[in-house]
Amino acid sequence: MIDAALLPLQKRAMAPLAQALARAGVRADHITLLGFAIGAAAMIAAACGAFGLALLLVIGNRLADGLDGAVARLNGPTDRGAFLDISLDFAFYALFPLGFAVSDPANALPAAVLIASFVGTGSSFLAFSIIAAQRGEHAAAFPTKGIYYLGGLTEGFETILLFLAMCLWPHLFAPLAYVFSAACAVTTLTRWHHGWVAFAAPKTK
Repeated sequence: MIDAALLPLQKRAMAPLAQALARAGVRADHITLLGFAIGAAAMIAAACGAFGLALLLVIGNRLADGLDGAVARLNGPTDRGAFLDISLDFAFYALFPLGFAVSDPANALPAAVLIASFVGTGSSFLAFSIIAAQRGEHAAAFPTKGIYYLGGLTEGFETILLFLAMCLWPHLFAPLAYVFSAACAVTTLTRWHHGWVAFAAPKTK
């Protein structure tokens, strides 16, 4: 919901480290892969009940997610980088709740509901991006992104706040998952409606 407003702040905060990494020859794709590995480790930590460690790893994953884009803008963005970034982000979002289901079987149903809600938000996001790209459209609020970014009630920032809250209060996993799933349903429905309206007219040549 506020990703677009946070983007300029993120760019300024990441700039010094990104410049140092770019000068050292570090590639954005390598940071993306490292970030996913950190995110997978966060899922394993949650599965083992090490929620404090999981919290730190989630933060590490997000730092890497911000850095890869900053480095890519310095070295030149690539289609492969954009593909890796969004694909591995969505994989991390789905994997992390699974850790809580493994740590406590009572979390299995709310984790499944949350992951299903992520399928709704993710698929509507990507479907809109594909059609928008075919029509030559761009998201003015996210000019540096490699694909069309369609916002909503639950975006990346809100999802990470959810994950951090789950790490801080793991006993509240179920209510947190259900409430956020409902918010994701609202996001999915609004994106469906937006696509229905935006793509009603034929593609202009």
